[in-house]
Amino acid sequence: MWNQAANALAERRTQWPADVPREFVDPEPAAGLNDYLQRWARERPHTTAIHFYGRDISYAELEASAGAFAGWLRSRGIQPGDRVGVYLGNCPQLTIAMLGILRVGAVYVPINPMFKARELAYELADAGVRLLLAHPELAEVVDAARELASPGNEEGADRTVHPDLAVAFTAPADLLTAPPVPPAPFVSAAGGTLSDWSSIMASAPVAPVRCDRSALAALNYTGGTTGMPKGCEHTEGHMIYTALSALMGQGRTPGSQLDEVGGVHVSLGYLPMFWIAGEDMSILNPLVDGATVVMMSRWDPATALALIADQRVSWVAAQADNYVELLEHPAFADTDTSSLRECVAISFVRKLDVELREAWRSATGVVLHEASYGMTETHTADTFTHGLGEDDADLLAEPTYCGYPVPGTAIVVVDDDLVPVGVGEPGQILVRSPSVLRGYYRQPEATRDAIIDGWLLTGDTGQFDEHGGLSYLARTKEMIKVKGMSVFPSEVESLMRSHRDILRVAVGPRDDATTGQRPVAFIELAPGSTATAAELRRWAERQMATYKVPDVVLVDSMPMTATGKIRKVELLQEFVTP
Repeated sequence: MWNQAANALAERRTQWPADVPREFVDPEPAAGLNDYLQRWARERPHTTAIHFYGRDISYAELEASAGAFAGWLRSRGIQPGDRVGVYLGNCPQLTIAMLGILRVGAVYVPINPMFKARELAYELADAGVRLLLAHPELAEVVDAARELASPGNEEGADRTVHPDLAVAFTAPADLLTAPPVPPAPFVSAAGGTLSDWSSIMASAPVAPVRCDRSALAALNYTGGTTGMPKGCEHTEGHMIYTALSALMGQGRTPGSQLDEVGGVHVSLGYLPMFWIAGEDMSILNPLVDGATVVMMSRWDPATALALIADQRVSWVAAQADNYVELLEHPAFADTDTSSLRECVAISFVRKLDVELREAWRSATGVVLHEASYGMTETHTADTFTHGLGEDDADLLAEPTYCGYPVPGTAIVVVDDDLVPVGVGEPGQILVRSPSVLRGYYRQPEATRDAIIDGWLLTGDTGQFDEHGGLSYLARTKEMIKVKGMSVFPSEVESLMRSHRDILRVAVGPRDDATTGQRPVAFIELAPGSTATAAELRRWAERQMATYKVPDVVLVDSMPMTATGKIRKVELLQEFVTP
């Protein structure tokens, strides 16, 4: 039924761009990420793989560094299947660590560097992390996490941090050999910091194990409508398919040169790399393409403009708001943007519209497209919009046009009974793709609920137009987006319930002009408690990443359903809705 619906939609896609293949063909079906790395180290040894604030890391150096990191892991007793956590912000060491982990057949576990001790303890315990690489400034958080019992959920209340957890540190500036250019938002000298990087890189390198594309390679954590975050089981096969199909969806042949520029593709990477979209854009796509990523530790419009001009950036993915910041920056008029070829906008706080597209096109000559639909469970990049912006019809779709499925992926929209709906009718988005997660780590019931016959039930709402293009209508039920970061009320509620003064808590969204949305926690205090809203918010700031911290509203009692559930809609209508 779903396959037939997908085939019928495919027949409607008469606007398919000529430079995007309709069928997915893997040019190297047995290759792993380290095979790609070794290939480029042989064929393009001097090509810059990563540019980081004035420091160029060639493919030859990246390959040698991944080998040394793998050798260090072996010396620490890491075996295939062991989980290794990477608790870093954007820096080359994150890429090196990921490749080194996969090189020995271990499992890569990226962890949000904004996490506080309780959040860190949960993921370390849930994944069973044996070794952790972190920034020195996070050492106190790591120590605190070791002391905490993992916050419970329905399938893992007794999990604790591995008793023999080993920790190593590296500072963002460890790879810099000169003052950062442009100036960097971190300490520019590693001297005096707690860092193990030089000793790690002194390890004897090891060759990669033979890639098993179906083996567990990464646990990428995502929230959900119940309980604490779940680890999405991803493989190297998922990663490579994602990169290849995304590049094809950009009208590019992976590994090709940019003849008109005279070099490889150069992408600007600033999205958080622990986030799976940032991983795709700053690690996987450039690596599989043999291209260059210009890495930023965080967004800054002046820095972005300088790097676009100096490094001849050809591809940019950024939030729609960021393009407005670039256009309005005083340095924009004097910035050479002639190297740009493809720019995509992510509509979170501000939506890409015809006005912004025209402003960007007038200023740079490049048509700004909406980024793809995707989620952690599918490794993102499930659709493409390249070549589909004729007459701005894509931007007139309501509310966010996501385009066609990338080669190899199928998408349908279904009703509440999981029956496909007609064109123009809204319903739940279902995705079938070679990169759909194997399952939720150690959560078989959640896996059974989410995946049916290889199709992922996303929970998102969308609809198709007469040309087979997907529009995204609404976020996953319960999810709150704060500057593009996902906040799941169930997770915030679980963390808040650990406070002894809280009897009941319910978390919902409110609109915010700066962040798009913000979480609001409605709290019924325990009998006898005199805690204030301000005190509870300050406590929350110490328990969770900043973007998750809710505004606190104290209520005398919760409106309840007959079955004992809190009526969040009534709370939002009474206290939040204007």
